Amino acid sequence: MSEVIQTVDSSSVPAHKPNNADQHWRIILRNAIRNPATLWQRLQLDVSYLPAAKRAASAFPLLVPEPFLARMHPGDIHDPLLRQILPLDAEMDPAEGFVTDAVGDVESMKAPGLLHKYHGRVLLVVSGACAIHCRYCFRRHFPYSRLGGGREQWQSALDYISHHKEVEEVILSGGDPLSLDDPKLINLMDRLMALENVRTLRIHTRTAIVIPQRITVEILAWIKQQRKQVILVTHVNHANELDDTTAEALLKLRQAGALLLNQSVLLKNVNDCGYALTQLSRKLSQQGVLPYYLHMLDPVTGAAHFFVSAAQAASLMTQIAEVLPGYLVPRLVREIPEAPAKTPLWWNL
Repeated sequence: MSEVIQTVDSSSVPAHKPNNADQHWRIILRNAIRNPATLWQRLQLDVSYLPAAKRAASAFPLLVPEPFLARMHPGDIHDPLLRQILPLDAEMDPAEGFVTDAVGDVESMKAPGLLHKYHGRVLLVVSGACAIHCRYCFRRHFPYSRLGGGREQWQSALDYISHHKEVEEVILSGGDPLSLDDPKLINLMDRLMALENVRTLRIHTRTAIVIPQRITVEILAWIKQQRKQVILVTHVNHANELDDTTAEALLKLRQAGALLLNQSVLLKNVNDCGYALTQLSRKLSQQGVLPYYLHMLDPVTGAAHFFVSAAQAASLMTQIAEVLPGYLVPRLVREIPEAPAKTPLWWNL
């Protein structure tokens, strides 16, 4: 069985007594739905789909927290949020060109968890844990067991970064970096920001959207104290993922001084229409987030049923560019292993 994203990061269990905010988001995560039968009951779904969900979830576990579940429409098997986390038999069908390491992560690893693909920036996988299991996840087969743990793991990455003076930006990813408790995450971020050559810290997170309560006072205070740039990149695929709770969390992040960007994945039966993409950009803008990337699906094993062709993607981009101002039109890109940067599409097609 393939290695999958961990639902619990044992290395992130705090040694101190957590404050109320820290305890709150952890309780939400602890109570997240992991059993397909429970999901079916909560959303009043057609039971004919349940056996397939159980089969698929046995290979890649179901995980969806209550705040995200609350944004779904009961009884609708086609709900765009549900489709992102819904286990299906199609995940187990072989598909030509779909592989376990779709973007060449393993080949790019220079130290445990440290990926160096592009000039001037590196990506650090700090945890294998997530707050939600997206069925199209390009790291659903990532070998998280190779990361090691704690200060020893990170010291290797820190040494690499400090010795490569051309690296000016560090991207924290996972899993999800916000799956770590505040003291451990802040300790790592402090050590990174202390490196002379590091000018920008970028945090890629879905947790800030699916559990907005994760944005704690401690995280906000840390961002506010920084003299170097802090960028937080959310992962939102559909406008329905954004509500009053996300708006509140995102406002606090902006007020603390973080630059907020969003990256989405183009997904069949989720956001593969001009209206959905237009509404997504508008809703992001209303909540103070700029659309950044619209990714073509990474061809990872188990996700072929989300595939949207490049030609259709280009057509969708033309549709949204006709109605949105330029700053709300995300860049359509594809990640190709060993390429020197994300590969832009649309105008090349």
